[in-house]
Amino acid sequence: MKTPQLKEGTERIIERFLAEKLRKIGAKGFAVGVSGGIDSAVVLKLAVRAVGKEKVLGILMPERDSSKDDVRDAEDLCKAEGVKHRTIDITKIVDEYASVLEKADKKALANVKARCRMTILYHYARAESRLVLGTSNKSELLVGYFTKFGDGGADLEPIGDLYKTEVRQLAEKLGVPEGVRKKAPSAGLWKGQTDEKEMGITYERLDSILHGIELGQSDKTIAENAETTVKEVLRIERTIRLSSHKRKLPPVVKVGIRTPGLDWREGDEDI
Repeated sequence: MKTPQLKEGTERIIERFLAEKLRKIGAKGFAVGVSGGIDSAVVLKLAVRAVGKEKVLGILMPERDSSKDDVRDAEDLCKAEGVKHRTIDITKIVDEYASVLEKADKKALANVKARCRMTILYHYARAESRLVLGTSNKSELLVGYFTKFGDGGADLEPIGDLYKTEVRQLAEKLGVPEGVRKKAPSAGLWKGQTDEKEMGITYERLDSILHGIELGQSDKTIAENAETTVKEVLRIERTIRLSSHKRKLPPVVKVGIRTPGLDWREGDEDI
């Protein structure tokens, strides 16, 4: 199966990007939600390498259903990097939402958890003049595997142009512990939840398909390289289209001469 390969020097490109953004914007540091998974581990390491441990805050936000192993791994990662970290249990917050909301099913509450975490990250970012670093990878962003205005809410996305398989390669290069690198990817939204089970496809196959689409290959060629069917390729293409709203600002009705999000030119110095 053909999967994307990490380009030489990728980590240096990301580190320069982070350092330059922090300097231009004038913030005092970064806030990173650390889950104990590979994506947040890589982002944490890149942030420390870019601006130093003194300017990075790790925030752990477990809840009732969180894996104890994940919480331990998150704490160990922060300690290993020497960054200041805080732990805020969101169980009571989520329970309060569930007590007043109608139709609070499993997936709806999962989105509540993600948005609670975003709110907490931005609380500390505002209070301490920090930028929030997202931990979504390119695979998740392209198929919309994130909560809108939840874990999709961030100031910068350091690994947003790296496929999951590339993140794994970078994690090994950066020295992320093997236990973190090898665990089943999970958003930790409910007990037993895993990314691949929920998406119905492995990251290896998904990345092979996504990379083929990026290269402009035919559906047949993509299917052959991903060792799957054209039907599966079409399913992923449809998923990309249907999730496009998650990757854009809300549409604005054009009334004036120049409209935000349409033809109002923003400066390069903005985030």
